[in-house]
Amino acid sequence: MTASSQPKALVPLRKEVIGRATLYLGDCRDVLPALEPADAVVTDPPYGIGKDGQKRTTGGNGGRKAHDFLGWDAERPDAETFAMVLAAAPCAVIWGGNYFADLLPPTGKWLVWDKGQRINQSDGELAWTSFGGALRICTVNRVELLLDGTDHPTQKPVKLMCWTLSHLPTARTILDPFMGSGTTGVAAVQMGREFIGIEREPKYFDIACKRIEDAQRQLTMFSGEAA
Repeated sequence: MTASSQPKALVPLRKEVIGRATLYLGDCRDVLPALEPADAVVTDPPYGIGKDGQKRTTGGNGGRKAHDFLGWDAERPDAETFAMVLAAAPCAVIWGGNYFADLLPPTGKWLVWDKGQRINQSDGELAWTSFGGALRICTVNRVELLLDGTDHPTQKPVKLMCWTLSHLPTARTILDPFMGSGTTGVAAVQMGREFIGIEREPKYFDIACKRIEDAQRQLTMFSGEAA
């Protein structure tokens, strides 16, 4: 192969380092090949069900905030993308695992988010894991999202992601290839972990940067840790 015919190295559109977090704006299929292996992947990929936005609603529970429809949930990641994601760390937790059951190996340990409400939405969500053990359930009321600030249409509570990371006690570096608004990164910072996040939507990348920066600032304030 001649020098001119060699493939060019793919680079992220932007890189931000915030304390213990390194964030990349770009497509994870472009960024992952250039990264060193992490200790664990914890992520919530697009499910392919068109939930990349929502109209504002009102109701007795406060309703839902409006989010622009950006098209990123038009389809789920393919088998090649999942192979790349699973190769990026020796263990993984993938939320929405029931949507990818045909693309992921069988597993004995599932994590369950009980949303603590019985309304017209799903009672809970499932996470596939790459490691063994008994199924575990965490009840976190969806109202927690109001406390966190709902910056993303499929956002999960920080408390839920902290619980998720508790199942990976020896993982010091957490990788999220589908970072969204950065909830996994916030949880990682709060728990003293290193974090690597990748997000392709500039709007949500900027939100993630701010949320993780705020989490880092709070950690510094209360622990006296150098920024």
